[in-house]
Amino acid sequence: MAYTGLADFVETLDQAGELLRIKLEVSPELEVAEITDRVSKSKGGGSALLFENVAGSEMPLLINAFGSYQRMSLALGVKDIQEVAEEIGDLIKIKPPQTIFEKVQILSTLSKLTKFPPKQVRNGSCQEIVLTEEKIDLDKIPIIKCWPEDGGKYVTLPQVITKGLEHGDRNVGMYRMQKIDKRTFAMHWQIHHDGAKHCREYFQAGKQMPVAVAIGGDPVMTYAATAPLPTGIEEFLFAGFLRKSNVTLVKCKTVDLSVPADADIVFEGYIEPNQTCLEGPFGDHTGYYSLADQYPVFHLTAITHRQNPIYQTIIVGKPPMEDYYMGKATERIFLPLLKTQFPELVDMNLPIFGIFHNFAFISIDKRYPFQAKKMMHSFWGFGQLMFSKIIVVVDKDVNVQDTDEVWFRVGSSVDPKRDITFVDGPVDILDHAAPLLGAGSKMGIDATKKWPEEGFQREWPEEIQMSEEMTEFVDKRWESYGFPSEL
Repeated sequence: MAYTGLADFVETLDQAGELLRIKLEVSPELEVAEITDRVSKSKGGGSALLFENVAGSEMPLLINAFGSYQRMSLALGVKDIQEVAEEIGDLIKIKPPQTIFEKVQILSTLSKLTKFPPKQVRNGSCQEIVLTEEKIDLDKIPIIKCWPEDGGKYVTLPQVITKGLEHGDRNVGMYRMQKIDKRTFAMHWQIHHDGAKHCREYFQAGKQMPVAVAIGGDPVMTYAATAPLPTGIEEFLFAGFLRKSNVTLVKCKTVDLSVPADADIVFEGYIEPNQTCLEGPFGDHTGYYSLADQYPVFHLTAITHRQNPIYQTIIVGKPPMEDYYMGKATERIFLPLLKTQFPELVDMNLPIFGIFHNFAFISIDKRYPFQAKKMMHSFWGFGQLMFSKIIVVVDKDVNVQDTDEVWFRVGSSVDPKRDITFVDGPVDILDHAAPLLGAGSKMGIDATKKWPEEGFQREWPEEIQMSEEMTEFVDKRWESYGFPSEL
């Protein structure tokens, strides 16, 4: 199901009983964040919140819209996130065709990936209102201040659209933006990401860089901006695949870029070569404030929006919060793609306390000595998995979604001197514990059963398990003992 805009998604949330409308006037200065933090940490992620009366703005504000497994599924138009993973899994299970019938099947399967490319249109609802020059006023947008020591108000859920100067490659990323004044943002894109790469190209050429930022629209597009896509797969194409409908794009009014026609709000503008300003601090998903630093300045040339736009935002901090469910969706959706690169990979879990880059729990089908260590180094050399600070590898029969079971294996199967590996390399820019900005050490823990070929000189003990016969016998008599059906 493709949404026609954020209002359409809000209606779906409402009908599903997943939305709470707050009519009381609230302040964008910390109050929205304090309310949302309490709700997002409640059982099951609470409800999506629509603040209909934000002080200083006529726009309603939507937050915590992705803050549960159910709402993430609704955002992607499926009953369960696993449906998307299974569809991707089916697409990549392609073997060389042996018959004409198999060739036709493959063509049909591959067409799903390219069936919905982005489509350029002349007009879009995102441009029903066009504000330029002196009419540009960010004070009228309900941008929030999340935490007391933040450097200012932040746009935290943007679809930042850029285009490479050298090759014209388009990217849609999600980078926080600090409001500096009525017409200016600080653009926080990290050095490892494509937006920063494009910026370096313009800076080195001494040229002004066009930038467009979309807010809202189909929630699939917001999610796509966060997705760790393989090189050559554009976010608009991926979003079209997810929503089973073309993403329609409209030309910006003042810069040479295109934006989703159904977006709620669009910021258009440019970045001057080598101009920076102080950005931060910012209360981040690490649970700590990221430090202030110099980042590019984004000057607005236009704000366009729908007649009745909804401003969507998010707060991050100590988990669990809304971004946790977005990250778990990515973990599940992209697992089939990882398995094509690592055939021994059975499952993975980026646990909630690990904020997606501090811990990675991996189960493998171990087939040769030291394969666990091979997997650690493979992950450290693959895309954004390079930021994994602590990797734990276990055998295929271990449920990595059960963190207690993983830690039990670490305690019972690890000799620290033999089974722990340390490496140096790039780490997440937000890792405040690293000795250098973006560089530090990482640790791998081999918690698999050890083989003689790995230097284990004794026999690995057999695990305690009840016999299948007795388990089945007791199962049949369970309620006769006087126990409830589920204990």
